[in-house]
Amino acid sequence: MNNQEMMELTTVDNSEFEELVKEVTASGSIDQNLYIEYDVKRGLRDSNGNGVLTGLTEISDVLGNQSINGRKIPVDGELYFQGYNVEDLIKNSKTDRFRFEEATYLLLFGSLPKEENLKRFVRIQTDLQELSGAFIRDVIMKATSDNLMNSLMKSILSLYSYDEHPDDTSVPNVLRQSLQLIAKMPLLTVYAYQAFRHFRLDGTLMIKNPKKGYSTAENILYMLRDDGNFSELEAKVLDICLVLHAEHGGGNNSTFTTHVVTSSGTDTYSAIAASIASLKGPKHGGANLKVQEMFHDIKEHVSDWSDTESIKTYLNKILDKEAFDGAGLIYGMGHAVYTNSDPREVILKSFAKKLSEEKGMTKEFALYETVEKEAGQLIMAKRKMFKPVCANVDFYSGLVYTMLGIPEEMFTPMFATARISGWCAHRLEELVNAGKIIRPAYKYVGHHRPYTTIDER
Repeated sequence: MNNQEMMELTTVDNSEFEELVKEVTASGSIDQNLYIEYDVKRGLRDSNGNGVLTGLTEISDVLGNQSINGRKIPVDGELYFQGYNVEDLIKNSKTDRFRFEEATYLLLFGSLPKEENLKRFVRIQTDLQELSGAFIRDVIMKATSDNLMNSLMKSILSLYSYDEHPDDTSVPNVLRQSLQLIAKMPLLTVYAYQAFRHFRLDGTLMIKNPKKGYSTAENILYMLRDDGNFSELEAKVLDICLVLHAEHGGGNNSTFTTHVVTSSGTDTYSAIAASIASLKGPKHGGANLKVQEMFHDIKEHVSDWSDTESIKTYLNKILDKEAFDGAGLIYGMGHAVYTNSDPREVILKSFAKKLSEEKGMTKEFALYETVEKEAGQLIMAKRKMFKPVCANVDFYSGLVYTMLGIPEEMFTPMFATARISGWCAHRLEELVNAGKIIRPAYKYVGHHRPYTTIDER
């Protein structure tokens, strides 16, 4: 986009626009006490922060506490895909290169695949991977964006035009569309970055076709890197990252978006684009990038990474809104459901440690460990909390991506590349059960007023 085009989109009189901002701010302001008076479940959560029950699912279960004698007791977190503990899926899987493909099959079809079923599924996904040169030229290479999530949304919505039956919401057709999108998502992500690198950073343009026989993780590293080389550990760690991000219950913001939009009867491409839009938000999928930014800041202000007291002092400044971004948050700490631990973080941390040893980044990993250890206690003391505060999966995922050479622009798109498996599973579940359109209530708290003519205002 050239400067003239940018001007056409942004030109406005500043003083006039400021007046409009004041008017819309005043108009949109609601008395915060009314939320309490009407017992509004803001964020669809009750006063204890628990999610309001809005639906049922068999796809995954997220556990952070147990109910004992009517009391919720914090426990080590557990995550289940179709009834199977994710920790067991990762530890016991014999498909050492295709864990993500196995997890995707499980999410979509509800059972673990036999060896011949998995091989057939991988063959189907391989056949569906490719994108035409015309699509790459006409969609991905044009009007590139600084935020790759917008590029992904554009690509997903454009695929609608390449589908002979885009609006058919029957289960067979949506399954076909889902398999295509899951297979193509790694290409859309990597190609979006390559276009960004070329047109926005003046880098070399490099578009590689995926390699037959490679797993999703292997192809991402192969297509992203100039030399296409990667170690066995690198591919394994990325594969595990994809599994851990593939699904996380029906209530997280982007998956709930999938259910909401699907319930309206819209097409698959619109539903997935809406889910990507949700995941783009820094309160959701962009959290690991905030963690990375926070650690860049910590490293700038704490010279000795082994000095625990200096780290604690700076973390307190962050909590007191005196450092970093002034939000008073230690990013990557805390979760809406998990209390004692996030099972995804526990698994990812162990592989992050192995990768740090291969990459010669053990000192950096030790800094993360120290912050993780101290931050939970500091937050509890500062906020006078009794519920434990654990690190979540975002705490180490950014570090892992960095060690894998994945650029920060791709952090959230990588999340989407994994989570699309869960989104598609939930879309199919919503369609199979043919529920009503999701329509929560909003209470009107304004005032009815008589109309006045323009000369009487």
